[in-house]
Amino acid sequence: MGNSGSAVKVCTDHQGGINWLSLSPDGQRLLTGSEDGTARLWSTTDSQCHGHFQGHESYITFCHLENEAAFTCSADHTIRKWDVVTGQCLAIYRGHTSIVNRILVAKDYLFSGSYDRTARCWSVDKEKQIQEFRGHRNCVLTLAHYSSRDVLEEEEEEEEEEEKVSRDLLVTGSTDCTVKVWWVSSGRCYQTLLGHTGAVLCLILDAPNRELFSGSTDYTIRTWNIVTGEQLKVFKEHQGSVICLELVNRHLYSGSADRTVKCWFVDTGERIQTYKAHKHSVSTLKYHAGILFTGSGDACARAFNSRSGVLQKIFRGHKFIINCIQIHNELLYTASHDGTLRIWDIRGICKRNKRRWKKERSVQGRSSQKGSLSRLFNNKVGCMVQQENRE
Repeated sequence: MGNSGSAVKVCTDHQGGINWLSLSPDGQRLLTGSEDGTARLWSTTDSQCHGHFQGHESYITFCHLENEAAFTCSADHTIRKWDVVTGQCLAIYRGHTSIVNRILVAKDYLFSGSYDRTARCWSVDKEKQIQEFRGHRNCVLTLAHYSSRDVLEEEEEEEEEEEKVSRDLLVTGSTDCTVKVWWVSSGRCYQTLLGHTGAVLCLILDAPNRELFSGSTDYTIRTWNIVTGEQLKVFKEHQGSVICLELVNRHLYSGSADRTVKCWFVDTGERIQTYKAHKHSVSTLKYHAGILFTGSGDACARAFNSRSGVLQKIFRGHKFIINCIQIHNELLYTASHDGTLRIWDIRGICKRNKRRWKKERSVQGRSSQKGSLSRLFNNKVGCMVQQENRE
């Protein structure tokens, strides 16, 4: 394991904890949303703050960055849209009656979930509410979006004729222990996914495979068919709430309050790796180039070899929980409740990992020539290497 090192840069502009960190699609900018009620825009080129968005009347819970515009939601019950060049507030979306805790931008839609038990859909450009999704019995905590074009066959689409004006669907997870799927055009609930016995904290969607993954305070992850609503698998080995999920090459990574991350092979439901060393809940995770990066309530970020589970580096310096991480150009960005954004150089880890990967592939190739490929597949770690190499 490498030494802990120190951050390349520490950005201390915020006067309160940073609740979320968003990277623009072009990778040129980062957006932070803070307890101080403001959002800040950062350049990934020079790591300087190039925008300060002020106007919310309470803390910012979540933020989302596009190339041209930034979006923030707040405990003041509103969502705001900002010009990334001028810093001007372009729109205020009003209608929620409690804390707005999550937003999602898709096409010309802006979706939001709130403690008022509703999710809503807004026109991004017209500052107008298009739809309200009402039916949850408690807070809406997490959102996902897809189009029926991605999952339905032509004959199935014909059965949903009334919804063909808009094929978009919204998925919501709630503290009422349910996941709901809604038609955006009508606000009608298409599916209610029942099975969890605790709050649904995170969702991840694999539309091409018609699968939805949900993590809960009941310690489980569940897989659902998003067309039929059928529960496909239950992943049960965590001993604490499942807080965050990441899906890469049919491998599902889950971070938990039990201080571990687990890796599951989606097709079989088999747990193939457990990543330990955290001293508190795993609050966020990100897969990059064969490395699993995690952020924890113990104020440290960590880097693990995703295949072997070996801890490669600990990033120390934050004072409180790391709420979000992003990776761009072999730099790791960590945002914490201590109010700082820290930037770390991960080139060394990436290079070492690439060398190991090449060596493993070389050994694997020689083993294959000797007719031992079947033995490799019978080894759990070997299965993981083989799968990722194919993809």
